[in-house]
Amino acid sequence: MLIPLQSEPWMMTKRRRVALLIESSRAFGRDLLRGIATYARAHEHWAFFHQERAVRDPAPARLADWRADGIIARIETTKHIEQIRRLGVPVVDVFGLHRLDGIPSVEVDQEAVVRLAIEHLRERNLPHFAFCGYPGLFFSDARSRLFVRLLAEAGHDVHVYETTRQRPNTGLSRVEMRSLRCAAHLAAWVKSLPKPTGLMACNDMRALQVLEACAEQRIAVPDEVAVIGVDNDAVQCELCDPPLSSVDPAARQVGYEAAALLDRMLSGRKPVTNPILIKPSVVVARQSTAVLAVSDPHVADAVRFMHARCCEPIRTADVARHAGVSRSTLERRFTRSLGRSPSAELARMRLERVRELLQHTDLSLRAIADRAGFDHVESMCRLFKKHAGQTPGAYRRQAPPPDDGRGGGASNP
Repeated sequence: MLIPLQSEPWMMTKRRRVALLIESSRAFGRDLLRGIATYARAHEHWAFFHQERAVRDPAPARLADWRADGIIARIETTKHIEQIRRLGVPVVDVFGLHRLDGIPSVEVDQEAVVRLAIEHLRERNLPHFAFCGYPGLFFSDARSRLFVRLLAEAGHDVHVYETTRQRPNTGLSRVEMRSLRCAAHLAAWVKSLPKPTGLMACNDMRALQVLEACAEQRIAVPDEVAVIGVDNDAVQCELCDPPLSSVDPAARQVGYEAAALLDRMLSGRKPVTNPILIKPSVVVARQSTAVLAVSDPHVADAVRFMHARCCEPIRTADVARHAGVSRSTLERRFTRSLGRSPSAELARMRLERVRELLQHTDLSLRAIADRAGFDHVESMCRLFKKHAGQTPGAYRRQAPPPDDGRGGGASNP
């Protein structure tokens, strides 16, 4: 006799049939699918229709025969819109290119993405900024405009890479391949940038191309050009030389919220009319931005000492002693060079270590506090919430899982 180990047999539960028109060829799409699966497991049994696909692939020919109750889709082309509308079922869009009557969307908050990248670069005390994207692609143009505007509001000019604009309906994969033919143009532009520069690329693939251009021109990364991408495709970022820092766009949360929205629609509730925007909160820092621009030799010496010993119980007096100056002199020089005190810089370094441990380990908060140089877990949690706007536990839940093995090209609008 077989005894089911579930509270009720899986197949006896009424399941909603949901079609997923989402690419699995890229890390962003796979994370969307992970988020959808997480919601389905937590709330009720859903039956999914999903096939291996790329971003611009048409809807599967047998989709209508599957008789879906609802659809979650990356709606990129007008052909996609026509194919989906003919089915006459509730739809949630997770692409964000089109604003469609009757089709609500869940999207990444582009301004939040750019703000995270800017904050990360400005913490490095870099005097110059640049943006490299794919002119003509909507998500790249949106990030470029935001990067320029937000830095202009802070009093900074931005150098923007300009090349032939792509036609609006050109697919990202095609643009990425075409851009390889412009490698010499990109390399010349990177060489022309003032140094040191903090550069944001529209996505991880573009950042990889920038790193290759830097290597060709013998430009030191991150000392001369610090580079940050978007998508946090873990495999691609780690294969870069040096490994690439990247904004994680919270694609799993987008997928989760899209599933929740479709669930409400299938229950008869009217969807919201405005897009639901998901704010990412994680920059995964790697070696491509591991720099701090300092001209004062005493401050530079102090920063090197702090970086090497920040997870030990050192204080400002220890740093001043190492630098061979008085504490008051160090604090004055630090503030003049970096705009913050030695204690604030030490706290920033320790919080970066906390973020790293939250992202990549399952250590308890007490163990993390000990490894990051905090005397008490309570003081670590208070400081973390003050700077990150959320508790360490909330941050860990949003962070990418450790060693998740994501791969493929990086793209998301």
